[in-house]
Amino acid sequence: MKILFLAPQPFYQERGTPIAVRLASEVIAKRHDVRVTLMTYQEGIDVSIPNVSHLRVRSIPSLSKIQPGFSLKKLYTDLFFFVAVMRELWRNRNDQYDTIHAVEESVFMALLVKWILGIPYIYDMDSSLALQITEKMPWCKFLEPLLMKLEKLAIRNSVAVVPVCDALAALAKSGGSKRTQILPDISLLDYEHPELPESTYNPENGSANSVHDSPSLRKEAGLADDAEIILYVGNLEKYQGIDLLIEGFHHIYDHYPKAHLLIIGGIEAHIAAYRQKIHSLGIPFERAQLLGPRPVSLLSDYLRQATILTSPRTLGNNTPMKVYSYLHSGIPLLATKLPTHTQVLTDTVAQLAEPNPKDFGKALGELLESESRREELQENAMRLAEAEYTFEVFERKLNQLYDGVHSDITGEPATSLHSRS
Repeated sequence: MKILFLAPQPFYQERGTPIAVRLASEVIAKRHDVRVTLMTYQEGIDVSIPNVSHLRVRSIPSLSKIQPGFSLKKLYTDLFFFVAVMRELWRNRNDQYDTIHAVEESVFMALLVKWILGIPYIYDMDSSLALQITEKMPWCKFLEPLLMKLEKLAIRNSVAVVPVCDALAALAKSGGSKRTQILPDISLLDYEHPELPESTYNPENGSANSVHDSPSLRKEAGLADDAEIILYVGNLEKYQGIDLLIEGFHHIYDHYPKAHLLIIGGIEAHIAAYRQKIHSLGIPFERAQLLGPRPVSLLSDYLRQATILTSPRTLGNNTPMKVYSYLHSGIPLLATKLPTHTQVLTDTVAQLAEPNPKDFGKALGELLESESRREELQENAMRLAEAEYTFEVFERKLNQLYDGVHSDITGEPATSLHSRS
């Protein structure tokens, strides 16, 4: 089977979707008698994935640092991406692709290709595109019915849909999906892959940073050895709820003198804005700090030095990838009580708080005060992560999907040989 894997993202970068793309392409390329061509944006660092050919969109002048989520910059880049897709299909017209694996908005390109050339496609559904656009730009809410119709059209014409969570699976089924396989993200603490030679990629500025000894959060932040660390790791886009996290901490920091809020990740503009917010609330600098981006290769080291991990997301219906590593870390998690989290988390594996500063701060205080509650959560969370969110589970589910798709396309049973001989 010859597969064109469309990922309209900077690649490789150490953030959600590019990591998921790398995981999926590695698994698919290990299948028996499969050839994979991965097509991505022009940005990112080169990584070697066995049996995967990597094509990039040609460099676009004055266009760089494309961030997560919908943007006009991303939409503009997608025009060049679609031209590259058609060029690749034309170049292979005498040995055409059997299937297209389309991530996020590339599903609409795959839909056009199906109508023109008849090539079936799999919709890798990381989020609801209609919801993502209207949440990012509320002024275009009037377009939501049209966007939903287009999304359902893409779902209905796919050979299979691969949603990352229950909420998206429900959307896929209501849209007429012929085959739906939920494929959650995994704990990156379980996934071991070769690191970049003597360095690791910094997605915020496109550079590679040297990796030396294991980091010390307390030393980096200038904290005492007995400091209690409330930690967030991830990008600082509006939907992540960083405002809620800071305001919640503001409600309680005076009552817990050992508690310190540390935030890892973000681009300079977001970091500067949230530092200003912290200052405007009167929180002392040493009590709430933004440390900037750090490499995923050090994620385990950072998570396991925290007292409490946080996922304060306020928008969206897909579960953040970071949650699975949080569960696996052995550190208690506080998350907002919204479907983005509750489709995975219960109050037996995480502390769940209403998405307002007072309740979020109260939940922080409860966890800081109760060591027994923290121990209960971390034990239950680790068991869940080991059972459901490891690379082994991800690999098995993705292979089951491709077995079914192979049978649907060819009318023949899929080979049981998932790995190349």
